[in-house]
Amino acid sequence: MILVHGSVVAREGAFDEALALGREHVTRSRAEPGCIAHAVYRDIENPLRLVFVEQWASQAALWEHFKLPASRAFAKALAGLAAAAPEMTLFDAAPIAVPGRGAT
Repeated sequence: MILVHGSVVAREGAFDEALALGREHVTRSRAEPGCIAHAVYRDIENPLRLVFVEQWASQAALWEHFKLPASRAFAKALAGLAAAAPEMTLFDAAPIAVPGRGAT
């Protein structure tokens, strides 16, 4: 499974537009093949920061997601609303067993 952690700090006055773009992107992405989960959150310590958390079934599915014109347009539009360059980190992960609970 591939995990994606991304974030962006919106410029002052651009947060609502950034959030709307993020919500639209999350909804669209959830319908794509290989998307296990996709969400956007507001940072409680920095109210201008959005945090994206994604789970993809494979690296190939994520690469297809990145290739979509809608994904590229989202990234470009979001960067245009940002106070600094958006950040993104990708992880190759596997579930682990939690003692007493099994794999989660």
